Amino acid sequence: MQGKIVVITGAFGALGRTVAARAAAEGALVVAVDYAPEPPAGLVEALGEGALIKGEVDLSDAMAAQAAITSAGRVDVLINIAGGFAWETVGEGDVATWDRLHGLNVMTTLNACRAAMPLLVQSAAGRIVNIGANGAVKAGTGMGAYAASKAGVHRLTEALAEEYKGKATVNAVLPSIIDTAANRADMPDADFSTWVSPDELASVILFLGSDAASAVTGALIPVTGRV
Repeated sequence: MQGKIVVITGAFGALGRTVAARAAAEGALVVAVDYAPEPPAGLVEALGEGALIKGEVDLSDAMAAQAAITSAGRVDVLINIAGGFAWETVGEGDVATWDRLHGLNVMTTLNACRAAMPLLVQSAAGRIVNIGANGAVKAGTGMGAYAASKAGVHRLTEALAEEYKGKATVNAVLPSIIDTAANRADMPDADFSTWVSPDELASVILFLGSDAASAVTGALIPVTGRV
């Protein structure tokens, strides 16, 4: 990551801030983008001098995504972490949830990719890393809307990898349950030791964003911990 400009969407969340801090520690200049207005405590200090903090960015708006992502003037790596989740059964859930998760997961990723790609192809090592979901490989009860939206991210990843082959790499990681405070609160009886930690997932994400992953594109990589 040394010397690279790395744009991270959803950078204020549990996974996003871990990836952002790790990228900065490895020498990247981070552009931290999020819908929330303010970064969490300690993130600005972790990212260091020169980092750009972009709050209140609605990535479902293509123009807002364009403005935020191109603000650094150069992009070497785009990491799309912004997204959302809801558990609802198909029969009893609200059809509006399908639209909402499509916007949060597919459209934010699409808009960010479209904004960044002209700059990424100018980089000597343009990289996109998207966040898919292992739960979108085979949807379970209550996962219909979420799985459908994340499956859209998977297909978007594959399509972009083909379209930009030889110009930039495009890959996705497919986590299972990420070990965050919110997930622990939602599932207090679960065995947290089986979940994938944000730091473990960050290691795979940053590998895919690195020079070492130059031969990897169009991959959907499960990162499921011990689930």
